[in-house]
Amino acid sequence: MPEKHALVPLKMLLFCFHGANTMVVSFLPLLLTYRGLTGQEIGWVLAIGPAVSIFSQPFWGFMSDKYQTVQKVLITTSIGLVISSAVFFQMRTLTLIFALAVAFYFFSSAIGPLADSLSQRRAAALGVSFGAIRTWGSIGFALSSLLVGELLGWFGIQYLVIPYVIMASLVLIVSLRLTDMKVETKPVQLSDIKVLLKDKRLLAYLAVLLLVTITHRTNDNFIGLFISSLGGRDNLVGWAWFMGVASEAAVFMFAGKWYQKYHPLIFMAFAGMLYGLRWLSYGFVSDPLIIVLLQVLHGVCFGVFYLAAFQYVTRLIPKQLQATGHLMFMTFFFGISGIIGALGGGYLLEQFGGSVLYLTMGVMALVGALLIVVYHTWMQRR
Repeated sequence: MPEKHALVPLKMLLFCFHGANTMVVSFLPLLLTYRGLTGQEIGWVLAIGPAVSIFSQPFWGFMSDKYQTVQKVLITTSIGLVISSAVFFQMRTLTLIFALAVAFYFFSSAIGPLADSLSQRRAAALGVSFGAIRTWGSIGFALSSLLVGELLGWFGIQYLVIPYVIMASLVLIVSLRLTDMKVETKPVQLSDIKVLLKDKRLLAYLAVLLLVTITHRTNDNFIGLFISSLGGRDNLVGWAWFMGVASEAAVFMFAGKWYQKYHPLIFMAFAGMLYGLRWLSYGFVSDPLIIVLLQVLHGVCFGVFYLAAFQYVTRLIPKQLQATGHLMFMTFFFGISGIIGALGGGYLLEQFGGSVLYLTMGVMALVGALLIVVYHTWMQRR
């Protein structure tokens, strides 16, 4: 297979997985509300995903590095995704929802990070921009959020399982066509992970990300409920995500033209400040249509922050530990942040309302941007 054509299955994997993931991020909270769960109970369910990812992502990353294959791990997790999702989305009692959520997130939480790790390696090998590959995930997310939002507006949120299983099945089919990426080093051993755990630069870097990424994950979990509380319909949630992720795709697409101009930490600090201003704006808005329009800032906030953060962490990770290191990064970016965002966000939303939640998030993001500047200064002095 010619090298440029070898990227097609990888792009389609990103398209299909993130197309499926939009249903979890955008519409699962609405489905749980339909099942009768309270805001705090929804927070607990959503916290299961990042909690499980803290163990599942490093586990699958280690398996990938140990056996020097990403494709086979992706096939395994995709099979688990199809089976677990077909059951999870149909559960009606809180106990069963909790139990099946563990199985579902054990497989689903590793697919995105592994696909991004493979994309980073392929981009480096072929001399192309990582963002140009990753943008296909954003396109899939955007189109799916719009289409599924309209379908659910017609047929009802209770049928979410049907489009999700269809997209998850496509993830499995496409993963069978991937071109694997071999690393010319000895297989990683469990003891090698101590290299990452003892790296003070890496650990400090992951710590300073948290305040910004917590606000990002909180918004992922609760923007649907926030729009609904302001009087917006389910299809408006789909439009909100379409606006946000369409702008994200544009940022990824043209990443090769901007992200090398300045240090990645400078871009991260800029995106962190923009996150803060964005959340403060949400806190003062009472019209759901304005929230949808403001979602266009998602592309600049998340697109710039994630690409710069991923590029910088790649510099800190030894080559033979790339998959493990990338999934460790994802554990902080989406996992630990997701737990805090789901539990804390669910509590604030239920007790004080969406406006207080977003104003709190705005302050946190601005403080997080300041910490990134402090870290950058510390690294320059070293």
